[in-house]
Amino acid sequence: MPELPEVETVRAGLEPMLRGRAVSHVRVLHPRPVRKHELGPRDFETTLAGRTFCTPRRRGKYLWFPFDDGDAMLAHLGMSGQFRMDRVADPLLRNTRVLFDLADSDDQLRFVDQRMFGGLSLSIGGAEIPFEIAHIAPDPFDEHFDLGAVAERMRKKRTTVKRALLDQALVSGIGNIYADEALWLAQVHPERPTQRLTRTQAIAVLEAARSVMAEALEQGGTSFDALYVKVNGESGYFDRSLNAYGQTDRPCPRCGEPIVRAEFMNRSSHFCPSCQRRPRPARG
Repeated sequence: MPELPEVETVRAGLEPMLRGRAVSHVRVLHPRPVRKHELGPRDFETTLAGRTFCTPRRRGKYLWFPFDDGDAMLAHLGMSGQFRMDRVADPLLRNTRVLFDLADSDDQLRFVDQRMFGGLSLSIGGAEIPFEIAHIAPDPFDEHFDLGAVAERMRKKRTTVKRALLDQALVSGIGNIYADEALWLAQVHPERPTQRLTRTQAIAVLEAARSVMAEALEQGGTSFDALYVKVNGESGYFDRSLNAYGQTDRPCPRCGEPIVRAEFMNRSSHFCPSCQRRPRPARG
């Protein structure tokens, strides 16, 4: 599933193409991506037509498109959602679901989603922050992100450090890939209890998360197949630079010990057993 760098890459790519442009016509080719619009696909089409885009915004893994009237279109990419900017006459990619014609041009914004776990919805009054995602915590790149405060909240939780990194109410935007990479960089085992982290360690983990995601942003996100592409159709390629995630049995880039894979919440954790020592059992 796309994580913060992938979603930010899409947002940044769309910004110069959409900001200040009006929607002349909307066509919903499949109803599922607009399933949260209670009045149905046809109302979604007529309600969004005529509105003008402001600067696309993001919080964590969520993307939204503010309109100049104060409302917004909220978007979640799910596992395979893509936004493409094409010409009206260009052939439709398979699995194209929603089309947005832009006024005074033949440009067309297209939402493509193979598995259709993603979706689009209208958020009334949501231009600043849609109420549907207001409960999600700021991410490490947000101007309101308070590193010290989040570190203290992490230390007070009765959980493990990787689970804390994935808690979108604590810090948003971090998924399985970047959690593994951040913990490898900070040399912290994913099963270390958060209450046994020092303040310095908690801050180091959060700074590591920001660092690995910043590197991924420079490279265009992480891609393992054709489902994630940028708005120009190019694939992300941060997977070439991963140190832990997906590197089972390969030598740790830091010490040479083989990377280990462990089961984690119906997924996997990847770590170096030498650099990221397993925590000792709690006494008594």
